[in-house]
Amino acid sequence: MRVVIENVEKKFIDSKKKEVIALQNINFAIEKQEFVVLVGPSGCGKSTLLNIVGGLLSPSSGSVYFEGIENNKEPSLGIVFQEIALLPWRTVYENVIYGLEERGVSKKEQQEKGRHYIDMVGLTGFESAYPKQLSGGMKQRAGIARALAIEPDLLLMDEPFSALDAQTRTLMQEELLTIWNRTKLSTLYVTHNIQEAVYLADRVVVLSRHPGRIKEIIHIDLPKMGRDQEQHRNRFEHYADQIWQLIRHDAQEALKEG
Repeated sequence: MRVVIENVEKKFIDSKKKEVIALQNINFAIEKQEFVVLVGPSGCGKSTLLNIVGGLLSPSSGSVYFEGIENNKEPSLGIVFQEIALLPWRTVYENVIYGLEERGVSKKEQQEKGRHYIDMVGLTGFESAYPKQLSGGMKQRAGIARALAIEPDLLLMDEPFSALDAQTRTLMQEELLTIWNRTKLSTLYVTHNIQEAVYLADRVVVLSRHPGRIKEIIHIDLPKMGRDQEQHRNRFEHYADQIWQLIRHDAQEALKEG
């Protein structure tokens, strides 16, 4: 399956009744089993674009369509947001199978998939725990398991680790790559963090701000696993610097506006 984003533009009316162009002339595709990361300064429309791809917002013009879906069925999307939206009255297991329940999947299949994805994210033994009993990283793992349990055609992740401390964030990035290696899900991932983008992505889509346009699409030519190892350090830093130079001016302008 391939996701095509074609000539997407998004306009808003702001609080002063002025028209604001958030995104303009956005064209790229997410190939089957590809991990694409969106980066850019604050206010460049990264989350807006992710929400358009996820069908949560409509573009003002242009379109998003899915190629290669069997029997023309509706594409299935798994979404992980920055705010970990677990239902506090449901256990880890009950949260993870929530999407399967909504689809009317049999209890047996719910149990099989629930256990499988809980195990995949390393939460075996915490099935009966409630969200308030979990650390931030564990909550986010439960959120990822819930998104994976419906076995989506496309996984959308909007800054899923930004609220975590630096050490937990690094561990979660490693976990995510391990999970991705097992599922090979087409993924669109939004982050402010350039190192995170280089660590995770097959391609990085760099957006400008006001309006958000594609500045450049950078193919990260490094092995998928172990990019943080010494032998890849120079190339890793080269990619990170290349992305920073593309967004540096926009980031400084964003800072001035506060």
